[in-house]
Amino acid sequence: MCGIVGYIGGKKAIDFLLDGLTKLEYRGYDSAGVAVNCGENIFVEKAVGRLDSLKEKLKNNLPVGTIGIGHTRWATHGRPSDLNAHPHSDCHKNFFVVHNGIIENYLQLKEQLIAKGHKFISETDTEVVAHLLEENYHGDFVLAVRDVLAKIEGSYSLLFMSKFDPDTLIAAKQDNPLIIGIGKDGENFIASDIPAIIPFTRQTYILNDGDIAIVKKDSISFVNRQGLPIDKKIFHVKWNAQAAEKGGYEHFMLKEINEQPKAVRDTISPHLNGKVTFNELNWNADFLNDINKIYIVACGTAYHAGLVGKFYIEKLVRKLVEVDLASEFRYRNPIVDNKTLVIVVSQSGETSDTLAALKESKRLGAKTLAVTNVVGSSIAREAEFVIHTAAGPEIAVASTKAYTTQLISMFMLALYMAQILKSVPAEEIERLIKLLKKIPAQISETLSDVEPIKTFAQMYGFNDDVFYIGRSLDYCVALEGALKLKEISYIHAEAYASGELKHGTLALIVEGVPVIALATQKSVYEKTLSNIKEVKARDAIVIGIAAAGNTSLEKYLDHVIFVPETDELLIPLLAVVPLQLLAYYAAITRGCDVDKPRNLAKSVTVE
Repeated sequence: MCGIVGYIGGKKAIDFLLDGLTKLEYRGYDSAGVAVNCGENIFVEKAVGRLDSLKEKLKNNLPVGTIGIGHTRWATHGRPSDLNAHPHSDCHKNFFVVHNGIIENYLQLKEQLIAKGHKFISETDTEVVAHLLEENYHGDFVLAVRDVLAKIEGSYSLLFMSKFDPDTLIAAKQDNPLIIGIGKDGENFIASDIPAIIPFTRQTYILNDGDIAIVKKDSISFVNRQGLPIDKKIFHVKWNAQAAEKGGYEHFMLKEINEQPKAVRDTISPHLNGKVTFNELNWNADFLNDINKIYIVACGTAYHAGLVGKFYIEKLVRKLVEVDLASEFRYRNPIVDNKTLVIVVSQSGETSDTLAALKESKRLGAKTLAVTNVVGSSIAREAEFVIHTAAGPEIAVASTKAYTTQLISMFMLALYMAQILKSVPAEEIERLIKLLKKIPAQISETLSDVEPIKTFAQMYGFNDDVFYIGRSLDYCVALEGALKLKEISYIHAEAYASGELKHGTLALIVEGVPVIALATQKSVYEKTLSNIKEVKARDAIVIGIAAAGNTSLEKYLDHVIFVPETDELLIPLLAVVPLQLLAYYAAITRGCDVDKPRNLAKSVTVE
C-alpha cells in the first residue's frame, strides 16, 4: 500500500504534491519522491525515509512546473532506498510512473526488456512499467498505456507522465484505489485516497477496475482497456478530513479488518503460478532434507500465527516444529544447530525480542527465515531468507490484516515445502491451491454481515470475563480472539484448549459467563461438541463459530456465527474475522480508544 498524488493545472504542482503526500503518508513511509515537468526537462527528487527527508532535499530547490506526480512508498519489491523510491522512469527519462500494488509477472517482463537493451537501476517491479511504456510508445500516449496494461499482471493503481505529452496525465486502476479530484479554474488532482484532495475539492471521480483516466487541466475523460469511452458519475465527498483518512470508517482497526480480502489476495498472488513458488527462497530437496528441526519464534499475534504455522508444516511437510515466544527463546539455551531452521515472524520487522532471537539463532549456526510485512526492516536484513507479507501499513495497535497475511504466508510456505519433498500427493496440493484462491472472496463474505456480531457485543460487552475454547487449530485461533478482546476492550479474556476444561478451568464457568466456542475442525468436532455441552450444563452463554451448513450445532448454543466452508487447514483465516469484529464492537460498546489502547504500542522495539 503506497500513496499516489498527481496535479495538472496552472499553479505550481509541487505545492499540491507535498501537501497530498503529507495527507497520505500513513499509507507508506519508507521513501518518497516527486517528478515535475518544468518544460524543457522533468525535475525528479527522491529520498529514503519519512516525507520530511524529501522536503529537506527540496527546501531550497522547489520546481516551478505545473504538472507533476508524487509517491510515498510502502516497499514490496526492493529495500527502501533512493533508487527504489518512486517515481520510476525509462532509459531516456521520457516517461515517469508511480505505482501502488504488485506486478506479478515483472521478472519475466524485465528479462524480456533487458534482452532488448533496456537498463534497469532499481530492484522494484514498478520500473518494468516505465520501460514497457518506452517500448510501446509510437506517438500515442493513451494507446501506449493500454498496450502496457495488456502486458502486466497483478494489482495496481498507476499514474503516468510523459515528456512528449506535457499537457496530460494518465491514470489506471486494477484492485487498488485511485480517484480524480475535479478542480476549479483549470486544474485537476489525482490521488490514491481521498484525504489528499479534500482541502482542494470534494467533487471526485472514483475509478473502477479497468478504467483509464486521461486528465488534462481543463478536462477529464475515461476509456476502458479496449479504448472505448466510459461515462462516470461525480461522487461528492461528505467526509471530514479525519474520516477520509480512515476511508470513511470510524477507526483504523475497522478499516484494516475490512482490508483483509485485498491484503490476503496481494500476499497470495505473487506466489501462485500453477503451483506455489517462492523465488526469494529457491529451496530444493537437499536443503530441506538437511533440516531436522524447525522453530517458529515470535511475539503476541505473530506467535499465534506461528502456532497455526506449526500445524501446517507438521501436517503437510511432516517435520518437527516447535513454537516459542521470542521473549523466552534465547534465555533457555535452545537446542539449535546448523540443521535447524528458525522461522521468525514479525509484522514490523523491528520487534526487539524477535530480532534478538534471530541473532542468537544465527550465532548458533541455524538457517533463518523471516516472515515480515516491512521490506528493509532490521529482521528482514538480518535473516538469511525472507518472505514478505503484503498487508500494507497497519495503523491500529491491534493487529488484524497482518495476522491473516502471516497465516496465508505460513500455509503457502508449508505447501511449497511439501511440493519439494513430495510429502503430499500432487492432486491434494492442487486441491488446496484451488481452495486457497477462494479465501479472499470468502473473507469478504464473512465481513458482509456484522449486525449479529454488533448485537452480541452490546449484549455481553460489559461482562468482566469471557472465555474462548477450541481444539486443534480452533484453539490457536481462540488464543488470537482472546488477545484481541483483551487488548482493545480491556475485558479479562482467556482461551483454553477445550479438552483441558476438566483439568481446572471448568471451575471458572458460572451462570451467564460468555464462552466463545470455535467448532470449525471436522476432525475433532464430536469432542468439541462434548466440551460445549459441558459449559452449557454450567449455564454459560455460548456463542459458536462454525462452518456454514453445520446447522445441528445451533440447538446446543445460544448464538452461532457461520463462516464459509473450506478445508479445516484454511478455515482459521475465516474464523478469526468474527472474533476481530467481536473485539472491535465490544470495545465500542465500552467506550474504549480502539486504535490506541492503553499501555500498548504498535511495535515493541525495547525489551
